[in-house]
Amino acid sequence: MSPPTARRRLTREESRAQTRERLIDTAQHLFVSNGYGGASIRDIADKAGYSQGAFYSNFSSKEDILLELLRRHMEAEAVQLSTVMGNDAQQPEQMLAELEAWASTLNQDADWCMLSIELQLHANRSPTFAAEYQKVWDRHRSEIGGVIGLLFEKLGRSPPAAPDELAAAFMALSHGLALQRTTDRMDPSGRLIMVFLRGLIASAK
Repeated sequence: MSPPTARRRLTREESRAQTRERLIDTAQHLFVSNGYGGASIRDIADKAGYSQGAFYSNFSSKEDILLELLRRHMEAEAVQLSTVMGNDAQQPEQMLAELEAWASTLNQDADWCMLSIELQLHANRSPTFAAEYQKVWDRHRSEIGGVIGLLFEKLGRSPPAAPDELAAAFMALSHGLALQRTTDRMDPSGRLIMVFLRGLIASAK
């Protein structure tokens, strides 16, 4: 019988990264289940198995960890979109099909739908958080606007409004339908976004 393999000790950086990930995962779970106001820093640290000191060595506040959750979600969407649009050889219909496949996955994460409510509510209550929230939101709107602009350019048509404005409208639609998902389990966000996008393309010159 061979001796058990010794487990490699984590480096300080690896240990810190592991602590940070556990805190983020725990915070998301508590924000979803208890609401932002119902989850204290002590709750997050205790549930994750750390001290409050460990929390403050990674995040300056609850708002900081809430913003990190928003950034991660937006960045993941941006990566998915860049993958969809990254092939210059794609024909417009192929690009639309790829967008349709991506859109079908929107708001499938029930936890994100609940967390999006907490983000918006807290942004309405905290001016400092709202400012940072808006920065992340604006950057994501610009990224989606770039995708819309590229699509119309490949189609040889002019968008009926500025791409960033269209992006904001699509984001509002997706966000609003995500909020409704708490009472209606059917979430048609992606399908409706593509219906509107195809309608805009058909009416464009």
